[in-house]
Amino acid sequence: MKKTKAPASPDSAPKTSAGTGICWLVGAGPGDLGLVTLRAKECVEQADVVIYDYLCNPAMLAWARGDAELIYAGKKSGQHTLPQGGINELLVEKTRAGKKVARLKGGDPFVFGRGAEEAQALHAAGLAWEVVPGVSSAIAGPAYAGIPVTHRDHTVQLTVFTGHEDPTKGAGVADYAALAKTPGTRVMLMGVERLPAVTEQFLTHGADPATPVALVRWATTGRQQTLTGRLDDIARRAEEFGFEAPAVAVFGSVVNLREELNWFERRPLFGKRVVVTRTRAQAGGLSSRLAALGAEVLELPTIRIEPPADMRAFAELVMDAHSYDWLIFTSPNGVQVFFDTFFKLYPDARSLGGPRIAAVGPATAQKVNEYRFAADLTPREFVTEGLIKAFEEETSLDNLKLLVVRPEKTRDVLAAALDKRGAIVDQAIGYRTVPETLENDRTGALARFRDEGADVITFASSSAVENFLALKLPRPAGMKIASMGPVTSRTLRDAGLRVDIEAPEATLDAFAAAIAADLSGAK
Repeated sequence: MKKTKAPASPDSAPKTSAGTGICWLVGAGPGDLGLVTLRAKECVEQADVVIYDYLCNPAMLAWARGDAELIYAGKKSGQHTLPQGGINELLVEKTRAGKKVARLKGGDPFVFGRGAEEAQALHAAGLAWEVVPGVSSAIAGPAYAGIPVTHRDHTVQLTVFTGHEDPTKGAGVADYAALAKTPGTRVMLMGVERLPAVTEQFLTHGADPATPVALVRWATTGRQQTLTGRLDDIARRAEEFGFEAPAVAVFGSVVNLREELNWFERRPLFGKRVVVTRTRAQAGGLSSRLAALGAEVLELPTIRIEPPADMRAFAELVMDAHSYDWLIFTSPNGVQVFFDTFFKLYPDARSLGGPRIAAVGPATAQKVNEYRFAADLTPREFVTEGLIKAFEEETSLDNLKLLVVRPEKTRDVLAAALDKRGAIVDQAIGYRTVPETLENDRTGALARFRDEGADVITFASSSAVENFLALKLPRPAGMKIASMGPVTSRTLRDAGLRVDIEAPEATLDAFAAAIAADLSGAK
């Protein structure tokens, strides 16, 4: 069997056989999914086993393959799912079994993450491993609170230390005598529960009592909280506020820049929790827009897209698409399944021939554009009735051949109306929507929704509404309901629910803006 080559160095990793297991020690970043590296995402996608910590954003687990084994190895203060030795043994066991293992660690694995100990265990076992650095909360936490850890007018020195160990026990703890006299910014990780003892050590060793201090909890996420004070009162303020881990502490004059540079907490949806019920594949578009506005987003898909009952019949209609005068798409999903099928049948886009393309709304038209085609007709009103009206204004339908791409079990108002106006209409049933069971709550969104509720829940389709109701999930008091369009709103009202927010047009940008305007109190 061919061996992989290793550098001629006494410190190089051991040689391993091609095709054997490997463990990636992956920095999962500080919490914001946007701060996770592309390499980290690749590792999760390729992994046979994902072993993750308490501080990892659980949304990362959605990148894992459906057959991947997910193992929680989280450690909170006083609550360890597995001791560190057990985690080391688990990594060795899974890697030795020939698995690709993604070990997700909050922040950076080599910044107070005990990643080096795990790497040593893998090295000692003669196994392959790699380190994927991550964005540390020591830098990102203060930045998201509007605190730069360096600034030429304040400091050119940064010190990072851990407060994990009791500072009164002596050996094995930070040198507080040195830290108290160290100039510049000092950032403490994992020590907020010992803050009274830590600040006492600073003061005892001569630190200025007026030193500005900031605590940043759940940094970079929609749950972020920031508390500021002075070295001599921050412990008391934290106790009064009920400030708990996980948190980063920043000591130094740069804390005073927060009033000027606090960008993250000023966004219109900061502090608001929004539930997105779109399919897993579609949720990202709306979620990213809401997150950019500061919301904490829980993705709770109530439907998923599956192939139609008769895929062969659909493929035959796609194969003959060149023979139609118009292709009509009623949703982005329809566009995707049509063109994905088309390009499996034909290698050349020109095989589509000359049919014109109609899209029910701008989101559907945008999906058409992604395949390098353009919609010739998009109605002013983004509903089926609007498309019928647009056709009447555009052309005579008499004897035109039309192919309508739509899902199973939806109303056939469009086809019936076009047929009534003299068109020759075929319907290509390209997909079906089926309920999500939510039995495998990989990201923890369902549990958080049940335990913590939300400020608003969003619905982008009637099927999402129907399946959410079928799940019989709790509806917290005061939670608002947002609808992406009049058809979805009608379904909500028919179910006896109040629509608090409706997008002025059925686009993701308009939907996100409407939610932001309502929750932020904007007019």
